[in-house]
Amino acid sequence: MAIYLLRERDFGSGGPQLGTLILPGALGMFIALGMVLVIQYLAADREDGTLLRAKATPDGIPGYLIGKIVTVSGSILAYLAIIVIPGLLLVDGLQLHGINSWLTIAWVLILGLVATQALGAIVGSLISSPRGVGYVSLPVIALIAISGIFYPISALPEWIQRTAEVFPMYWLGLGMRSALLPDSAAVIELTGSWRQLEAAVVLGVWADTGLLIAPVVLGRMARRESGSRVAGRRERAMRTVV
Repeated sequence: MAIYLLRERDFGSGGPQLGTLILPGALGMFIALGMVLVIQYLAADREDGTLLRAKATPDGIPGYLIGKIVTVSGSILAYLAIIVIPGLLLVDGLQLHGINSWLTIAWVLILGLVATQALGAIVGSLISSPRGVGYVSLPVIALIAISGIFYPISALPEWIQRTAEVFPMYWLGLGMRSALLPDSAAVIELTGSWRQLEAAVVLGVWADTGLLIAPVVLGRMARRESGSRVAGRRERAMRTVV
């Protein structure tokens, strides 16, 4: 709805339309929200004993992590398709042609999905129950809000810009904009360019670091799990429902 309402509003004098800027950023936002989905899955699987069963199988924790990344990525790709197809019809100024655009979308998707979901697994290992997911979701949403998803980050204070550049959310939006917008639109970015190399490096570092750390912290969390703890959580959940 926001994309449709802002589709004809320009950013700055003669700049691109806000609707045109928001759509690629929204795609980056949905990729980043995979972090929250992984946290929700992990909290639920810890409570119902799925994580405990994964611990009991050879290479169960790395397999569990890969399985969650594949599952959540499939859901996110479906969401993206639902947004992109009508978006291309409603919003002017987008370009999705040529091998370079498709290659950019591919590497942004792969690195972004892995980076955010591995980070979600690390954060989710700190949550003891599904009821704690909401507290973690708020900082994630705050980071998305300051990452130039709905309004160019160049219009925000410098300290917010520097903070946003540390996390993958900003680079996801930037990468998607570089794939879907003409080169002339890069003038509204922080350095007047798409910085694709920097985006690939930052997302790659987050992805590699997450894949190294996530199995370790998940394994430590799984070692603390036991049948009695799972049964106790189920009993407490049942008392809450009743």
